[in-house]
Amino acid sequence: MYKGRRVILIAPAYNEEVKIAEVVRRAPRDIIDTVLVVDDGSTDGTASAARDKGAVVISLGAVLGVGAAIRTGFDKAKAEGFDIAVVIAGNNKDAPEEITRLLDPICDDNMDFVMGSRWREGGRHGGDMPFYRKIATRLHPMLVGFFCGKRITESTNGYRAMKVSVLDDKRIDLRQAWLDRYELEVYLLMKVLRLGYRCTEVPVSKIYPPKAIGNTKMKPGIDWWRMLRPIFLIGLGLRK
Repeated sequence: MYKGRRVILIAPAYNEEVKIAEVVRRAPRDIIDTVLVVDDGSTDGTASAARDKGAVVISLGAVLGVGAAIRTGFDKAKAEGFDIAVVIAGNNKDAPEEITRLLDPICDDNMDFVMGSRWREGGRHGGDMPFYRKIATRLHPMLVGFFCGKRITESTNGYRAMKVSVLDDKRIDLRQAWLDRYELEVYLLMKVLRLGYRCTEVPVSKIYPPKAIGNTKMKPGIDWWRMLRPIFLIGLGLRK
């Protein structure tokens, strides 16, 4: 529990046997009530590695997509009465030690949604980050901001925190089939911005693992298109 709020940390993971163990190990247990790993159909030892470090694991049984995994985590957060849900990368790119940066605006300033940004002053990025992603992760928030009427620096970072009560808003429909993969994270950000929720950004670290052990599961073509789709579908009113 943190400042009177029950906190769940949700880590979607696919074939991250080595890295997920580090994510779970680094999670500060004096702050986080439950570390939940949602195993998206992994064929390696992701689930057992996470359990061995003390995480609760939900196995989807098939590859459904990161969006479906995050949605599963949100379902558990709602069902078990958590106050705050934090989503973190399952491949050890994010810093669990920085979680209070995400929690404090909710606990102290009554923010509804907090986005971790590597591009805010005080944020860091490094490691084997592909060059095209350095460009894409700067341009993408410009597009999101344009369609939401907000100035933001980050829109593709999965490290974010939110009040679980936001998920009760019927105008935010995470169960649409087109949100099963990378679309969900962008969709959710755009909805909270456009619906007038109290949102802010905080500086965080985003350090990519060595390419030799796999630094991303994203496919440069199709998966970046999936991250662009919500901008136009929501921005132009083609989806709800």
